[in-house]
Amino acid sequence: MESFFRTHAYLVEHTNATVRRQLMDDINWNDRMIGIKGTRGVGKTTFLLQYAKENFDPHDRKCLYINMNNFYFQGRGIADFASEFYHGGGRVLLIDQVFKQPNWSKELRRCYDECPGLKIVFTGSSVMRLKEENPELNGIVESYNLRGFSFREFLNLQTGNNFRSYTLEEILNNHEKIAKQIITHINPAEHFKAYVHHGFYPFFLERRNFSENLLKTMNMMTEVDILLIKGIELKYLTKIKKLFYLLALEGPKAPNISQLAQDVETSRATVMNYIKYLADARLINIIYHTGEGFPKKPAKVLMHNPNLIYAIYPIQTEQQDVMETFFVNSLWKDHKVDQGERRGCYKVDEKLTFKIADNNTASKARDKRDFYVARYNMETGRGHDIPLWLLGFLY
Repeated sequence: MESFFRTHAYLVEHTNATVRRQLMDDINWNDRMIGIKGTRGVGKTTFLLQYAKENFDPHDRKCLYINMNNFYFQGRGIADFASEFYHGGGRVLLIDQVFKQPNWSKELRRCYDECPGLKIVFTGSSVMRLKEENPELNGIVESYNLRGFSFREFLNLQTGNNFRSYTLEEILNNHEKIAKQIITHINPAEHFKAYVHHGFYPFFLERRNFSENLLKTMNMMTEVDILLIKGIELKYLTKIKKLFYLLALEGPKAPNISQLAQDVETSRATVMNYIKYLADARLINIIYHTGEGFPKKPAKVLMHNPNLIYAIYPIQTEQQDVMETFFVNSLWKDHKVDQGERRGCYKVDEKLTFKIADNNTASKARDKRDFYVARYNMETGRGHDIPLWLLGFLY
């Protein structure tokens, strides 16, 4: 136990989160069992350590961070360790990569039942379905998602500002005023190109080649997050990777499931399942026609965020594709995005229509109610014409 406390103190003392994530204030920290999911590389470990740093002295033995990558936990379950920590005075246990522990959900349930004064905050993969696939956690765990940097968070980091987030309703009703307030401090266009290229994942701050680091992360998403958590045999890994590559090459469009099944040498049903797994891993976003969902054929498949587009070689990056990917990724956190009736259009929450267009592209429907044009290469908007970059302030 002493070794874990020493490691905890060292990690907390050396944690320096560059941006305080909004999720830190959104979580109800009074809950006893909190699950934080997120795709690989978005900063879940830093998030846990930052919570410890904000709320406890690094040497306060009431709080402890542990990582299930430690081989120690191959010989000892979470519940037994948590019980020892709790009866020694521990009150908050931070568990990183909980899915690495066999029977982790049953172990967490034991912790909840046997240690009534213990709070557990754990991280897991976005592929995990905490409540649907783990009934023993129903009613006791509150689940949250940590996403990559929004454009707002990226701007705050790069410029030293502290811009707040806005709801979609605030942006639709007051975007002219909001945009003008922001551009008095910075020029969004100077940073937007950098954000769509490398700003979503926090590890762009590391002194390593970003593209190589992202490729490594993408491989880990398929090799660990999909295969390990979904229990898929290793021999099928190449098929999943090939499918992802083919989807990336095709760009934002309706996938030809029959052709993909032929190319990957598997069945249509398996291709549909693999597409769902890739979406769960936050490698792609699936767009359906309004009222439809899995296992229906997608109306469109996009990369999960624009950074992924630039990491796939040799994709020809079309600006329109990148901007649509940014739009869907920005809205995806709190809103339902479906395929619109026309090219470049999306239905949001089944009532609002957005067209993604260049600032120089004419739109005849700008005066229609519930129809908006999200324009790239635009600094400030007017009426139903909204600068696309401002939708990066939704979180």
